[in-house]
Amino acid sequence: MHYYQFNIGDYVSHTRHLSPIEDIAYRRLLDAYYLSERPLNVGVTSVARQIGLREHEQEVGMVLQEFFVLGEEGWTSNRADKEIAHYRSKVDQASRAGKASAERRSNARPTDVQPTNNQEPITNNQEPSLIQEGKPSLSTAKLMACPQEVILKLWAKHLPHLAQPRSWEGTRRANMKQRWGQASRPSQYSPDGYQTEGAGVQWWDSFFGYIANDTTLSNGFESQGRTWRPDLEWVINATNFQKIIDGKYSK
Repeated sequence: MHYYQFNIGDYVSHTRHLSPIEDIAYRRLLDAYYLSERPLNVGVTSVARQIGLREHEQEVGMVLQEFFVLGEEGWTSNRADKEIAHYRSKVDQASRAGKASAERRSNARPTDVQPTNNQEPITNNQEPSLIQEGKPSLSTAKLMACPQEVILKLWAKHLPHLAQPRSWEGTRRANMKQRWGQASRPSQYSPDGYQTEGAGVQWWDSFFGYIANDTTLSNGFESQGRTWRPDLEWVINATNFQKIIDGKYSK
């Protein structure tokens, strides 16, 4: 899951006693749990490393003991499991609905159409449909203007140790706009997509959090004695973006 609902009031009521480090640990543990959709590792040391808090293993252990349950497969969260199960049911429902819709269109398609003398000819100036399969409608496109500056701030929030763009024009803005539109459309990773700017911002917030905590990209790669680290321009390249979504760089 790259998105889950977050109830601020409910969260505060259950976590106001946590220290700042414990609070950060809990949020990162939740993000890791929802992104992987599986129990966290049994070992506290491994979990602390996974969420980037290896120097605060004690705090991570305390949060795990309070909010998670240790089982044979690892640390689990009953509440998160319910949300994940609900999410998976929506994915299955969307998949079934899509197949049913495709079948209805196939059955309704005429197989033997006889032309008539008064049939209107198709001309080059025929008005095209505004709604095309796989693309948002014109009204949605207007509603979904890409909040470029907000996304830049989210990148800096989650990955401050990576390169921060000093300018954001031309091809960079165009690629970001394309990825914004791509992520907004329903897919197997995001069955509902997002149809408002607020929901889109939440999606990108989770996406950058995923890169920071659950991929090898955050720490970079060693090559010829030097460490290579990605920047935002690299991430929003169409090919690289899809590889990240597909989990090619997951830890």
